[in-house]
Amino acid sequence: MTYQRPPEPIEALLDAPASPIARLSPDRRMLLVVQPATFPTIADVAQPRFRLAGLRFNPATNGPSREPYYVSLSLQPTGGGVAKQISGLPSALKATSPQWSPDSRSIAFVQRTASGLELWTIDVASANAQRLQGVRLNGILGSPFVWLPDSSGLLCKVVPGDRGDAPKISDVPTGPHVSENLGSVSPAPTYEDMLKTPEEEAIFEFYATAQLVVAPLKGAVHPPLAKGAIGDVSVSPNGQYALVQEIHRPFSYSFPASEFPLQTEVFNLKTGERKALFDRPLVDYLPIANDAVAVGPRDYEWRSDAPATLVWTEAGDRGDPNAKVEVHDRLFALDAPFDGKPALLLESPMRLSGVDWGTPHFAVATEARWSDRRIRYIAFDVAHPANPKITLYEGSQQDRYHSPGSPYSAPNSTGHDVVQFAPDGKSVYFFSVGATPTGDKPFIATMPLTGGAEKILWRSEDPAYSAPVGLLDHGTALVRRETQTEPPNYFQVSLESSADGYKQITSFASPYAGLKLPTKQLLKYKRADGIELTATLWVPAGYDKSQGPLPTLMEAYPVEFKSRSTAGQVSGSPNRFPRITAGSPVFFTQSGYAVLENASIPIVGEGTAQPNDTYVEQLVAGAKAAIDYGSSLGVVDPKRVAVMGHSYGAFMTANLLAHSDMFRAGIARSGAYNRTLTPYGFQAEERTYWQAPETYYKMSPFNYADKIKTPILLIHGEADDNTGTYPIQSERFYAALKGQGATVRLVFLPLEAHGYEAHESIQHMLWEMNRWLDTYVKPLTPVSTVSGNDSPTH
Repeated sequence: MTYQRPPEPIEALLDAPASPIARLSPDRRMLLVVQPATFPTIADVAQPRFRLAGLRFNPATNGPSREPYYVSLSLQPTGGGVAKQISGLPSALKATSPQWSPDSRSIAFVQRTASGLELWTIDVASANAQRLQGVRLNGILGSPFVWLPDSSGLLCKVVPGDRGDAPKISDVPTGPHVSENLGSVSPAPTYEDMLKTPEEEAIFEFYATAQLVVAPLKGAVHPPLAKGAIGDVSVSPNGQYALVQEIHRPFSYSFPASEFPLQTEVFNLKTGERKALFDRPLVDYLPIANDAVAVGPRDYEWRSDAPATLVWTEAGDRGDPNAKVEVHDRLFALDAPFDGKPALLLESPMRLSGVDWGTPHFAVATEARWSDRRIRYIAFDVAHPANPKITLYEGSQQDRYHSPGSPYSAPNSTGHDVVQFAPDGKSVYFFSVGATPTGDKPFIATMPLTGGAEKILWRSEDPAYSAPVGLLDHGTALVRRETQTEPPNYFQVSLESSADGYKQITSFASPYAGLKLPTKQLLKYKRADGIELTATLWVPAGYDKSQGPLPTLMEAYPVEFKSRSTAGQVSGSPNRFPRITAGSPVFFTQSGYAVLENASIPIVGEGTAQPNDTYVEQLVAGAKAAIDYGSSLGVVDPKRVAVMGHSYGAFMTANLLAHSDMFRAGIARSGAYNRTLTPYGFQAEERTYWQAPETYYKMSPFNYADKIKTPILLIHGEADDNTGTYPIQSERFYAALKGQGATVRLVFLPLEAHGYEAHESIQHMLWEMNRWLDTYVKPLTPVSTVSGNDSPTH
């Protein structure tokens, strides 16, 4: 069949532009305002691409095949006033990766064209853009450029000038393709787009290979420093060294490029000398555990507050979080010229997930452990590691109500982020989402260096939702403020006096001007076992309960928890301006439905119990609680409810239809339905199929295809790139349901990955969903379902 379009009220919401986004300059005087593009066409999505080593890239551009871009750029002083339009920009702007220079005088960005990735810069004083000639960027293995700390130019990954012709795949095979494993333990998640043949290896290596060059803002590009499949690149704060990571052979046919052998080196940008640090072998040995990490040095980075000091982490448990050891991670440092003995800075009983650098005497390490969801912020003296460590905060990663947020860092003069201290030097700033039982109320606080309770300086207040963006100085902050009826805009706010109010900086108009928007409210209710739940109830514009209950669409995404107390916490805010994204269920309020959006479905397993041990029971109980409460309000018609979900939400949808009779219909997008096809764990489940076969069986709706009598619509991207959700999951589930006489429709969207991108694809998805709901949910009397053939619709 051809692509279809949804009803006009739905399409009008879909085509509304996104709200502009502002990026604060390092000197805090200017905002770069970017306008995200709307949806590309299916012709754009159909551009050439390779799917190799877990990556998808366009051979014509040497960049990602899918990447959000911006269609307009402008400059807005943070002090207010008229925005400055930028001259000299490309006529058909497709800007990605905009980055401020450390001195705030320039901005660099990538311009996507049909033939390649161009490097452009903007002079902020003159508001003029120009292309840096002779630079053809290679963005296949990550960001293609980074600013030099003195802002004189950029360190770039470019397409080799002597690359020659690309390898070709022969139509005539030279022999069989063979994989083997000689007794080693090498469990792997179900990754997609893996290499399969020597020819594919050659193609991947050809396009991933880049040259590393310095491109000055003025003058010619310097001779290449290195050549190879270069991934992450960063420059030391003093500008003398570059940290370079290069992927190399032997490649893997079971793991993505991120796990390939990786050589880490330091380059002297002045002399060209290079020093090898560590050559990590292929990472194909990790146990199936969320905290499993590679053996040896990992996560190399520059210490932000030192001229040229490398820091990295090493596992004390050989990468296995289940090992019975006291120290699971160690943090090391090594000063230039990198030929001495590394200094041990910190030992942790958990995983080190990052460090916020401040001064030689203060840094904050984040420690985390997945098994019990613990998190801890530790302050330590970098110059004297033996000094006592101070716990700034410790709690559950999932405890949103008590979390202080995280340390606020901002660029220093070299462009490296450092922790920001309060004027008295005795505390550091923290930014937090500020979760409360009535919704998120973000705040800015200071945390004493010696530990203790944070002091809240400013907090978002009803009826608005305001989120901190950055500090303009110690007395004022930049926030992004919105309400249910006012679109997001940027404001100055005083941290010293609430009486000063908000000073508006930008004046972005509503993207929904002239449209009838649905209204929403935050619902709070309880599951039968007493766990508190929430959902956002949307109703059509002008609806009143006196009009009677409405057919309803419920959307959810189950989440695993290790405690009942955190499972019931409220997430999100009822004060936010509606932003109805492509995958949202809220579109269908325009067709007369009530929508229960983001109905919380916690799956809890406390102590030694695993959440998924009682997955089905908790799933059904959570859905029933949402429907019952919506019905008690007189809004939800309990006899006319559909359930939908995407990815793990699709898995949920199929399970609810298999194990309950609460729904008139189901819509499952890009899901996985047979867990034996993901035998080495899925979502938050760390046990393998062989460790918990009963759990895998019971949680697989494929095994209950004979029980599903409710009409179900299956939608899947034909080129799904998500681990575990191969398109065959929907194909086989459809075949099972059809064989049992179910009412089922399977829609494959050509060229689409796990998240759908093309305008035509999303329009058609909404048409399919609206048609399914109108057929099976809206009628007062259920539609009779009769088995039919499986011929395609044209």
